[in-house]
Amino acid sequence: MDVNLDNIAIILKNPKFAGNVGSVARCAKNMGISRLIVIGGNDLDGEELRKMATHAAKDVVDGIRYYETLDEALAGFQWVVGTTARHGWGRGPVISPREMAESVVGLSEKNNIAVLFGPEDRGLTNNDLRFCQMIVTIPTAGFKSLNLAQAAMVVCYEIFVAQKEEDTGFVQKLADIKDVEAMYVQLKKTLMDIEFLLPDNPDYWMMHIRRLLSRTKLFAREVKIIRGICRQIERYGERRKTTPP
Repeated sequence: MDVNLDNIAIILKNPKFAGNVGSVARCAKNMGISRLIVIGGNDLDGEELRKMATHAAKDVVDGIRYYETLDEALAGFQWVVGTTARHGWGRGPVISPREMAESVVGLSEKNNIAVLFGPEDRGLTNNDLRFCQMIVTIPTAGFKSLNLAQAAMVVCYEIFVAQKEEDTGFVQKLADIKDVEAMYVQLKKTLMDIEFLLPDNPDYWMMHIRRLLSRTKLFAREVKIIRGICRQIERYGERRKTTPP
């Protein structure tokens, strides 16, 4: 099974240089990926962008979709891959681009997959990475910092050549990211209401809950079940408040 490149998109969050966006467009075109999304880049120099993309990637540049926020950009996706050169307890376990590509082959058949890159100077924040089901780091010999276009080319190449040896049959569409995020908002509120999460630092434990659930591939029905459980817990709590002892 080959990866479905039509369902893969590269997302650049707050890029600082138009030339880098153009170079990423060229890399994506080289590897058969035509969907490029830019967050907060409406003021980039269009001439410089097109110059670095070259005429060969004109269709990718013409098709760039611009958004103001990450939430808006990810609304139509079911799986998000984040990229980072920095490690730490707040950034979660990381995998290589090859491991990531092998995993998304089957998912790409019926799911929109976003590969997310951060600004050139500081990359993605911990808050950005909370949207991601996978976090990728490109192994290097020592100097970890890669140019944005270099990183994009490595990741795009691994996706392009990825194949799944066996067809596992029916592939189901996963839940949309916007629905998953709404579930996490509701889950956080419920867990705070029952005092499982302490009000002084709820996001610390929510990060671990996100990592736990991201190991599974959540379908729309499963998201609805979790939200239904939260609603029932909230209703039970309200009844306890109004029922005399």
